[in-house]
Amino acid sequence: MKVLIVDDNETNRKLLRINLDGEGIQTCEAEDGVHALTVLEKEKVDAIISDILMPKMDGYRLCQEVRKCTWLADMPFIFYTSTYTSTGDEKLALDCGADRYIKKPAPLSVLLMALLELINPAAPRSHPSAPPEEVVMREYNEALVRKLEERNAKLERARGEIMRSNAQLERRVQERTAELVAANQELEAFAHSIAHDLRSPLMAIEGFSHILVKECEGRVEAKAMEHLEFISRATRRMNELTTDLLRLSRASRAVMRRESIDLSQLTAAIVQELRESHPHREVAVKIADGIRVHADIALLRIALENLLSNAWKFTTKKSGAEIEVGTMNEDGEQVIYVRDNGAGFDMASASKLFAPFERLHPTEDFPGTGIGLTTVQRIILRHGGSIRAVAEPGKGAAFSFDLGPGENHHEGHGEGVMI
Repeated sequence: MKVLIVDDNETNRKLLRINLDGEGIQTCEAEDGVHALTVLEKEKVDAIISDILMPKMDGYRLCQEVRKCTWLADMPFIFYTSTYTSTGDEKLALDCGADRYIKKPAPLSVLLMALLELINPAAPRSHPSAPPEEVVMREYNEALVRKLEERNAKLERARGEIMRSNAQLERRVQERTAELVAANQELEAFAHSIAHDLRSPLMAIEGFSHILVKECEGRVEAKAMEHLEFISRATRRMNELTTDLLRLSRASRAVMRRESIDLSQLTAAIVQELRESHPHREVAVKIADGIRVHADIALLRIALENLLSNAWKFTTKKSGAEIEVGTMNEDGEQVIYVRDNGAGFDMASASKLFAPFERLHPTEDFPGTGIGLTTVQRIILRHGGSIRAVAEPGKGAAFSFDLGPGENHHEGHGEGVMI
């Protein structure tokens, strides 16, 4: 015995084929009615087991086409379906010329019994006279309409479920967002409060420890002087940390007031302050002229101070230290860069670069709090822009950023000025 299995679901075909093969029944397959007719032209089979709902040509049409063929008219035809399961569906199946109508999932024994009954030559089959074609077509159309209505009902129910789920999800997102905003505000307020409240006692400790070091110099043992120096250094570091925390809090909480700014002039002023603070350093600084941006000047100054201070710091051990500030065009947007030829860093650690308190160099080599770049990123993000970095150990680093959509442009000519 050889059976043609017609089903658009490959898993269903495979499962039925394995079951029938296990009973010694040969099988071949087709994925829809059109494919089944092609297979029937090439292969000789003893029976057809077909699904109903399939693309291109469904099971009803396939059964009608089989009955129209003189050489296939007596082919045993079994419908095996899980979709068309109403009384009207069964009547249409039999009116189309099917011999059996079986609902999925049925025990294998039911299918085997039907096949044996239909193929047994000792039990000749008799087909009742088929109803007029117009009756069959009407039933066929009614079945299609019924399935469409059922499918539409399912889709409406699914749509309702999706809308309810979306509403619940949106509500949860809003609640969680509100919780996160409140938590961030509390954290920022806490950091600001801690940093602000620590400044006065730290300044007092730093001042008195400095006086104590001066007064005790030459009067106490060297070990005691080391302890005093350690207290003074630790207090200075704590003071720097609170200052950086305050700047980070200010960058997060300050009201934005955008205006047109000459970034070239602002950069030159910051570099001049760095030179005055480090008169022993010789650093060649090149600034492109005519860079204008639309930004909050107070926040932008904090960002530039951090980037330039980092460049200044990380070129400390470099002979012929160089820093460059300029612009480039990326997809029609002005991008500003701050580049140096200093210590650089390994790009494998770049993901930690803007995280608070993360440091890519030992403190003894390059002191710092690890908050500066976090503050820079916060300021850039508040402007609607982004910041990224490229570097190579021993060959410097370059930080480039944009300030989001706005009236940012470069009015300069030439290559800029050295200051």
